[in-house]
Amino acid sequence: MPAESLSFIFLNAALANNFVLALFLGLCPFLGVSGKLETAVPMGVATSFVMLVSSISAFGINWILTSLEIEFLRLISYIVVIASAVQLVEMVLKKFSPALFHSLGIFLPLITSNCAILGLALFQTFKEYNFMQSMAYALGAGAGFTLAIVLMAGLRERLALANLPTPAQGAAMSLMLGGLLSLVFMGFAGLGG
Repeated sequence: MPAESLSFIFLNAALANNFVLALFLGLCPFLGVSGKLETAVPMGVATSFVMLVSSISAFGINWILTSLEIEFLRLISYIVVIASAVQLVEMVLKKFSPALFHSLGIFLPLITSNCAILGLALFQTFKEYNFMQSMAYALGAGAGFTLAIVLMAGLRERLALANLPTPAQGAAMSLMLGGLLSLVFMGFAGLGG
């Protein structure tokens, strides 16, 4: 595998291969929590934190499983780590920001089943990234997720003030906006691999 610089890995994960807008992973919170900026930003930060913890843990777990030649336990191990990280985020938010905890609602525990996080752990394993490359990949993926959800929330807040015809409101407009954002991010495809 050719050595990739950390900045290349970060930008590739954040822009060219954005988990939401290029790989279409993590669409549930992207569409469900992007109605307001005040909930989109904390969801992006919470998801980024879980991605970082999951990436670090997945690197260590993969090293242990590979050395013991029991790689078949990789998937279940990653799921346990992701669920534990989400529980930690839930407990912290419930303790220090109950209003934010309630505003995120069901989407906070659903980070556990966010396929972007599991995809991150699996992709970094299959790409055989070292520890620093895994960190850069997780930070880039988290930044890309946060960027996507914040852009979507900003657009949806602006459109809430517009006079749209009734058939174009709600889920239909959200899906159209997501598609347009995805087209915009395709412009970064020349940067990545």
